Amino acid sequence: MFEKTLTDIVKGIRASKRDTALYISQCIAEIKTEINSSDMYVKANALQKLTFLQMMGYSMSWASFASIEVMSSPRFAHKRIGYLAAAQGFTQDTDVILLTTNLLKKELRGAIGGSMNGVYEAGLAINCISNIVTEELAQDLLPELTNLTQHPQPYLRKKAILCLFKVFVKYPQGLRLTFSRIQGCLSDSNSAVVSCAVNVITELSDKNPKNYLHLAPAFFDLLTTSSNNWMLIKVVKLLGSLVAEEPRLARKLLEPLADIVRHTPAKSLLYEAVHAITLCL
Repeated sequence: MFEKTLTDIVKGIRASKRDTALYISQCIAEIKTEINSSDMYVKANALQKLTFLQMMGYSMSWASFASIEVMSSPRFAHKRIGYLAAAQGFTQDTDVILLTTNLLKKELRGAIGGSMNGVYEAGLAINCISNIVTEELAQDLLPELTNLTQHPQPYLRKKAILCLFKVFVKYPQGLRLTFSRIQGCLSDSNSAVVSCAVNVITELSDKNPKNYLHLAPAFFDLLTTSSNNWMLIKVVKLLGSLVAEEPRLARKLLEPLADIVRHTPAKSLLYEAVHAITLCL
């Protein structure tokens, strides 16, 4: 079907280091021919090989439109190749990013039906959005991503929450519009979703902790009930930063923090707890 598979390219690079440049040039020339094929199997395979070469430092900017074509394939195996290529190859200056808007909306809305195919396709789209999001994409996709924070599948809820952080970086106004949904996820029935919400809020609070002072009761509840060390690190970090904004919080935090110091075997959590106690004192 095509002259070189991805395995052949790897073997060729290892076998002839002196002629690597010539060999890669021949491979790229073949890829340029294959990527224009009307056969989606050939096109997707060519894009997969090009994605591998991109990881070695070779540009794939000339194949941006082909990436979108493969992303649009109804076949999941091809779609996955296209989304990976877009995530790796697209930059903020890629002209065709705006052409992905309707496709990404379709993928995100397709998860609402509840079919597992739709769920995993939406997962691919969210991964890609996290890497290529621009201000325009952030504005257009904010409603769909926000809706997915309440999807029945925890797999999508946690992905959507984490992706929203990248959206807020590009489109800060979106934070005011949708933060209540993130806040609601702190009481989610799935611990992984709660952990993702804690991570996002902690990162957002770095610039201005005062804006998140009203979440102190929810975070204090997590501090005293959660056994997830990685989440507790974030919780302790945020509560420690809030002490400067609300000194009365220090007295309430000392006992639970001291309990962590006495009992946790996790050095990273111990470090954060000691640091927070220092801030309280």
